Amino acid sequence: MTEYVFAPSPIVAVPIAGSTASFPVRRVFCVGRNYADHAREMGANPDREPPFFFTKPTDAVVPAAGTLAYPMLTEDLHHEIEMVIAIGKAGSRINPKDALDYVLGYSVGVDLTRRDLQAIAKKMSRPWDWAKGFDESAPLTPIHLADKIGHPGTGRVWLSVNGATRQTGDLADMIWPVADIVSHVSQAVVIKPGDLIFSGTPAGVGALKRGDKVAGGVDGVAEFEFEIGKA
Repeated sequence: MTEYVFAPSPIVAVPIAGSTASFPVRRVFCVGRNYADHAREMGANPDREPPFFFTKPTDAVVPAAGTLAYPMLTEDLHHEIEMVIAIGKAGSRINPKDALDYVLGYSVGVDLTRRDLQAIAKKMSRPWDWAKGFDESAPLTPIHLADKIGHPGTGRVWLSVNGATRQTGDLADMIWPVADIVSHVSQAVVIKPGDLIFSGTPAGVGALKRGDKVAGGVDGVAEFEFEIGKA
């Protein structure tokens, strides 16, 4: 029996909708600027840029419910609503035409971002880790299995703050659809069961304040509501 100097951290897991089972999280990948309108609002040209990725730590994943603490070290916390891909089979160098076979299901999440720290990182050509990978920065709904809801290629993506719509788009607007995203990730690393991939966000990202009530969803997948609490 392995002896540890302290107790290992609990396994981070996302519930499977309609089941007592859970999805143990291994890695969290995020694709950047995968909607043309969002790419433009961030000052990029969507016609000239291949997909790029960043990661979040596994324990950034929390339920998209209840109250989330306003993060430390920022006064410019932003919301980014996304459909999230849950991987259920290992593979590498996957052809896009086979990529959906590796998808177990889908969730809806918010890529919370410390935008002020991201702006500093961009200006100084530094990594985005501190801007993207902080505590509770990846709230997620339960995962809905693909054998029950299919592989959504269209559907409204939306987010509201205090009842006012901030973001709205459609899965059909993604520059790189799910199969391409999974294929691209698998060219760089071996994807394995437990991996999550945030698929990008439509335009309308904006700041959240303490006390804000955030709601959102992807039609045909899931919806959520949570509140931003104190630091």
